Amino acid sequence: MTALAALRNRGAVRWGFVGAGDVTEVKSGPALRRVPGSSVSAIMRRDADKARDYAARHGVPRWTTDARELVFADDVDAVYVATPPSSHPEYVLMAAEAGKPVYVEKPLARTAAQGEAMVRACQEAGVPLFVAYYRRALPRFELVRRFVQGGELGRPTLVRLHLDVPAPPGSEAAGWRWDPVVGGDGLLVDLGSHALDLLDHWLGPVVAADGFAATRLPWSRVADQVVGSLRFEGGAIGSAAWDFAAASSRDELAVSLERGTISVPVFADGPVRVVDEQGGVTNHRLPHPRHVQEPLIAAVVDELLGRGGPCPSTGVSALRTQRVLDALLSRRLG
Repeated sequence: MTALAALRNRGAVRWGFVGAGDVTEVKSGPALRRVPGSSVSAIMRRDADKARDYAARHGVPRWTTDARELVFADDVDAVYVATPPSSHPEYVLMAAEAGKPVYVEKPLARTAAQGEAMVRACQEAGVPLFVAYYRRALPRFELVRRFVQGGELGRPTLVRLHLDVPAPPGSEAAGWRWDPVVGGDGLLVDLGSHALDLLDHWLGPVVAADGFAATRLPWSRVADQVVGSLRFEGGAIGSAAWDFAAASSRDELAVSLERGTISVPVFADGPVRVVDEQGGVTNHRLPHPRHVQEPLIAAVVDELLGRGGPCPSTGVSALRTQRVLDALLSRRLG
């Protein structure tokens, strides 16, 4: 019997975490314990003291420093990979080898080539692969999707995206997201991917993407400024600019339709702003849940248990976003 069949027979999913860092403290870990039919059996961290501490604080029955032991354990039905992108391929392929469903943090990988290998391994093993692009399931962004796809304002025609993030003071404060070996080519891969994934969800796949990337900060080894153009399957076009060496913050995502415009910040806590063709403005305020991954995790668990689905964020959809990232970063200036 496969792991998927076994958990459906039992009516519950027992998770094992590979990695138990910051993202698991509030965003995801509590949700994997709160969703009906979902529990956490074990966690793995390379540092034994940190693993022991996490398990004690969160009531996890068992901890280990050995990823393979966790992935192949009998008390683990499904694997949550909560590590930086550089190790995603190793652990996702390990879970596929064990025949167990996988929920992996975003981005899927550092590059599309790595992502393709991960998706292929899970498909060949017959195990589901889900990716933590959790904004797809948040009520605020689900409302945007309904407006964009509902037809009330006509077809979407144009996208404008702008994200400015102040730079850290230097390489010592930057962290792994600025390390090309660990996080990929800059914050576009980690932060910028959220908006690109939302646009894929709302407007359909990007069929053409082009861009320029630059490194402006003297200590940076990754792209910290990126501009790009996009064309979507449905005919809409878009422009985007990301500045991770900015002096101040800016967070804007707007979709123009035939009879109106919808805008929403991707990261800031702001409303969904709808402007109709008469100029009327409506602001819709939908707060995020405390554990922001909970709506997506609920969809993952529902699909695994056969009581709902499909989950809106999969390896296949995340791979499309990864390919767009590669295209935007393919031409370097300087």
